Amino acid sequence: MNPRYNNALLCDFYEFTMGNGYFANGMKDTISCFDLFFRKVPDQGGFAIAAGLETVIQYIQDLHFTPEDIEYLRSKHTFSEKFLEYLAHFEFTCDIDAVEEGTPVFPNEPIITVKGPAIQAQLLETMLLLSVNHQSLIATKAHRIVTAAQGRDVFEFGSRRAQGNDAAILGARAAYIGGCAGTACSICEPRYGIPAVGTMAHAWVQMFPSEYDAFRAYAELYPDGCTLLIDTYNVLKSGLPNAIRVHKEILQPTGHRLKGIRIDSGDVAYLSKKARNILDEAGMKDCKIFISNSLDEYIIRDILSQGAKIDYFGVGERLITSRSEPVFGGVYKLVAIEKNGTMIPKIKCSENVEKITTPCEKKVYRLFSNATGKMEADLITVADETFDFTQPITLFHPDFPWKRKTFENYTAKPLLCPIYRKGKLVYSIPSAQESRQYCMKQTETLWEEIKRFENPENYYVDLSEKLWQIKRDLLVRNHG
Repeated sequence: MNPRYNNALLCDFYEFTMGNGYFANGMKDTISCFDLFFRKVPDQGGFAIAAGLETVIQYIQDLHFTPEDIEYLRSKHTFSEKFLEYLAHFEFTCDIDAVEEGTPVFPNEPIITVKGPAIQAQLLETMLLLSVNHQSLIATKAHRIVTAAQGRDVFEFGSRRAQGNDAAILGARAAYIGGCAGTACSICEPRYGIPAVGTMAHAWVQMFPSEYDAFRAYAELYPDGCTLLIDTYNVLKSGLPNAIRVHKEILQPTGHRLKGIRIDSGDVAYLSKKARNILDEAGMKDCKIFISNSLDEYIIRDILSQGAKIDYFGVGERLITSRSEPVFGGVYKLVAIEKNGTMIPKIKCSENVEKITTPCEKKVYRLFSNATGKMEADLITVADETFDFTQPITLFHPDFPWKRKTFENYTAKPLLCPIYRKGKLVYSIPSAQESRQYCMKQTETLWEEIKRFENPENYYVDLSEKLWQIKRDLLVRNHG
């Protein structure tokens, strides 16, 4: 999110028309509850990675309307002066709960819940969705790519292909949370502490009279971290021999070693195997092979299955844009409003079954097996329900309620953390490094069957009996 601009107007216009309507109908202080959730995992995967919460917090912390914002809204001749006065003195007072960044999440369970005055909760919709949809999408894609790399470091290289500067910066941060080891985006290191990496482009090699001259000049400048790009002309006939020559003539005599070579084109599986053999025969077994060239999780998986000898991957456009499926599809829906001190559940019905919402203010619990440490199921409940999680619990599939499973040796952990209470931030924002480590630990608790790229096993996300019954009754009442 660009700090140079006030982002209060980064909002769908109908949020203002509805807000004005709430104000006109005496509903501005009506307490409402909204859920932010998504309906489908990108790339037909088994889970997604939540990200974007820090951006949401930064937005809310600075949420205000400037005199220029108010004058713009007045110029639309749509809003009452009382509503504009309300915005001019806007004060945020909502409660917000959210899953922490780096958490594995599943369709139809709340990622963020907002409870507060109707106008305030409604105005948050666009920025919450914008932040969570984009960054969760990139974090999820990054985790898939990192999984495919089988323990090898993956670096995010996509800034130049991102849809704008914020997408480049926040996308790099999300990729790091999802598991990438670093980024080519320099600003991310001073801003987030994410390691920035990079050596040379083909232009460097072309600027010199010969490839050897380019390599020699670079090695003399950066002897301690010299990685050479060897595919400008011919990898095996020119680039690699010149890299080895520079190692032996320039680096080795001064007590240094060639850190690595990078290949950015061609059949990288074949070239990496040939390069590895040649480097080993030259006594350079410690020289790493870095590959970049329109990579994604499927290409990485395939070339590794072909025996490619690769130590590091640089992944650009297919990561930063999530090119295979560039939409996360999160939505923000009203689930309850307060009336006479009681929260009244609300439901959205639809002929499209997947678009029917789950009503009520909620809590979400994640059940872990005490025997294996693995995630077993998520349980969504009405907010005021209580459970004795020291006793066995039977869950059932919300769409196929005859499918039931009883859990006995388990631990239940709340998934949603308090972020705001009455408009005050009560959450300590973790660093990007802490969120990355948390993501790695949490995804280790997923069964391998859920991590499959194709036809992953479905993870159980179940409703409590009380919540399921409320949803069923509302469907019958509202949709016949």
